[in-house]
Amino acid sequence: MIIPAIDLINGKVVRLYQGDYEQKTEYTASAQEQFDLYVAEGATQLHLVDLDGAKDSSQRQLSVIKDLIANTKAPVQIGGGIRSEQDVKDLLDIGAQRVVIGSKAVKDPETVAGWLKHYGPDRIVLALDINITPEGEKKVAIAGWQEDSGVTIEALLEHYLPAGLCHVLCTDISKDGTLTGSNVALYRELAARYPTILWQASGGIGNIDDVAALKNTGVAGVILGRSLLEGKFTVEEAIACWQSE
Repeated sequence: MIIPAIDLINGKVVRLYQGDYEQKTEYTASAQEQFDLYVAEGATQLHLVDLDGAKDSSQRQLSVIKDLIANTKAPVQIGGGIRSEQDVKDLLDIGAQRVVIGSKAVKDPETVAGWLKHYGPDRIVLALDINITPEGEKKVAIAGWQEDSGVTIEALLEHYLPAGLCHVLCTDISKDGTLTGSNVALYRELAARYPTILWQASGGIGNIDDVAALKNTGVAGVILGRSLLEGKFTVEEAIACWQSE
């Protein structure tokens, strides 16, 4: 599945380079215009990151997001600084299809596993951003990639699988926002080891060949951000590539 994504700051569509708020590109199209375009081109799933909420959950753009969801003809999964059960409930109440949880899932796995059980595994996505060490360890980063949690992705998954985990969005931090291709070997390894998880690959997609490279890795979806915003290819072209033999 092709999953177009946008990031929002103060209601405007932006992109950060490798998560750095100081390296921000702002786009002229509104969030609604962007989502409408993606749906018109065939998107059946969308992804939204509230970067204001990621910085400060009290600044979450709930009214903007509520309007977007109400006026968009495709389900939207939403992330950005989910720190409490109230955050989860607020987003589900305004129509989010799924809530995407990052640092909280690493720092407080007992609580987030409880949310998985309470709301159902189809309503929660774990967003796991990883740094791969020179020794090949896949360490999960937190706090907007500023901290190494010291936890490997494998150890974290083993904790969540008994709670019913089924959606994981995985980003190789070194690839994000670079348009240099995604870490194909990483996704192939993870999908083979954890076949019950519906993996979403994120980061680094720069051209249609990068989409094609992920087709036989076992991932269920591909998050596309900057490449679409910068017109490297269209959603329609990405879907055609993904579905071709």
